[in-house]
Amino acid sequence: MGPMRADRLLSLLLLLQNRGRMTASELAAELEVSVRTVYRDIEALGASGVPVRAERGPEGGYRLVEGYRTRLTGLTDAEAGSLFLAGLPGPAGELGLGAVLASAQLKVEAALPGGPAGQARRVRERFHLDAPAWFRDADPVPHLESVARAVWQQRVLRTHYRRWRGEVHREVCPLGLVLKGGIWYLVALAQDAVRTYRVSRFRTVEETGEEFTRPAGFDLAAYWTESSRRMEAARHQGTARLRLSPRGRKLLPMQFGAAGTRALAKAGPPDDEGWVEVELSVESEAVATGDLLRLGVEAEVLGPEELRRAVAAAVAVLADRYATDR
Repeated sequence: MGPMRADRLLSLLLLLQNRGRMTASELAAELEVSVRTVYRDIEALGASGVPVRAERGPEGGYRLVEGYRTRLTGLTDAEAGSLFLAGLPGPAGELGLGAVLASAQLKVEAALPGGPAGQARRVRERFHLDAPAWFRDADPVPHLESVARAVWQQRVLRTHYRRWRGEVHREVCPLGLVLKGGIWYLVALAQDAVRTYRVSRFRTVEETGEEFTRPAGFDLAAYWTESSRRMEAARHQGTARLRLSPRGRKLLPMQFGAAGTRALAKAGPPDDEGWVEVELSVESEAVATGDLLRLGVEAEVLGPEELRRAVAAAVAVLADRYATDR
């Protein structure tokens, strides 16, 4: 019996143990095989001494004889390593770990007593984490699985990367992967510095066959937190004073995210018309002008004066462009 079929038979056995009665169609869907293959696998389990009972009729299916439990619940190294993605089946599949993760979850459930196993199943049925953001197509990441393999195996990668300022060819030591808002990032050591790369921008990725040693004490989570803080500080180069209508107050967090939420938390008291004044962290003048125009008539820029003039000039151009007397 090949290793792939042996793994599938174990998965089938654990499915029946964890979920009770299942039809051939349900098993085929879970195992991603044909119904005919399920029939053959059920026969193979019976021939090997596993007491599988077939029940006919509308409520029929397959189930294990009551009281039977397998003891084959040990996790392989790959399965144990995949469990941190237990709430992220989509990303697990992108990393090439989907089947490994499913097998690991079945084994963990099989090892739990009835109470905790049932509770784990209820949590999975009632809560689901969907990492990608709304209203944005997912990044194409054809090289993600190769990058992930190099991360696990500490292998140097020879890469061709597309940046905003052009393209570079560089050897990198991949230290870790981060999924942020549905976008995959690689954190890697390159030219004696730890850098962040957007995985979708790799044009080519090639293993050199060379291993590298991880920097002593490197903490991926700590690096990402500090890197994100620096990026946020670099983006927000100034502060705009705004006057917001009641509807503008609702729009601000939607348009400016955390910066908008922080600004509203420190807003002044509303005036007689319900408008409030806030101080909002913004990017460069050109970027801030476009961003603030999205608030439309629900906001007024009070300062700085240069930003107010820039928004006013943009509004004048729009007014001229949409003049009705043409």
